[in-house]
Amino acid sequence: MGTILVLAALAVLVGLIIRGMVRDRKNGKSPKCGGDCGRCGGCH
Repeated sequence: MGTILVLAALAVLVGLIIRGMVRDRKNGKSPKCGGDCGRCGGCH
């Protein structure tokens, strides 16, 4: 029973992390690029 609870908690945690990453990507945020192309060396 304890194993199932731990797995369920981990599944919820991973789901929340993925949801946050999807939201950030939709809003133009990502770990790779902060959205400020003036300071980005990889854009141009």
